[in-house]
Amino acid sequence: MIQIIKPPTPLLLDPQRPSLFLAGSIAMGQAEPWQEHVEQSLADLPITILNPRRDAWDASWDQSITNPAFRVQVEWELEAQERADLIMMYFAPQTQAPITLLELGLFAHSKRLIVCCPNGYWRKGNIEVVCDRYQIPLTDSLTTLVAQARQRLGW
Repeated sequence: MIQIIKPPTPLLLDPQRPSLFLAGSIAMGQAEPWQEHVEQSLADLPITILNPRRDAWDASWDQSITNPAFRVQVEWELEAQERADLIMMYFAPQTQAPITLLELGLFAHSKRLIVCCPNGYWRKGNIEVVCDRYQIPLTDSLTTLVAQARQRLGW
């Protein structure tokens, strides 16, 4: 039932299927594979998950606009978030997740965010204030976040 799209696969979205973007901590070796947990927890739904965790990521890539592979990745992520029906954000306490903080700012006004920020995350206070100000649902439990996604996507 579930469809999972990862970069660099083109974003060919079926308008009949709700889409969910998985934004959050990816720091290889630091963040648990929370995206896999979400995919498994929602596997029974007829939805499309947009998962930016690239299977063939090369950590040696120069993170520069002049690097075509890097630019494709970043543009894929931005486009996927702009097109997603819902954006789920997870801030793993053992990571800093600066890109996810950037994305929180970019999409705070969208009314399409749900956020999980467990205790111990280094900027939890900032996230709490932003979520409160823009009325973004905030939890400290990944299980609760998945339940919120089900509800927002109509299940």
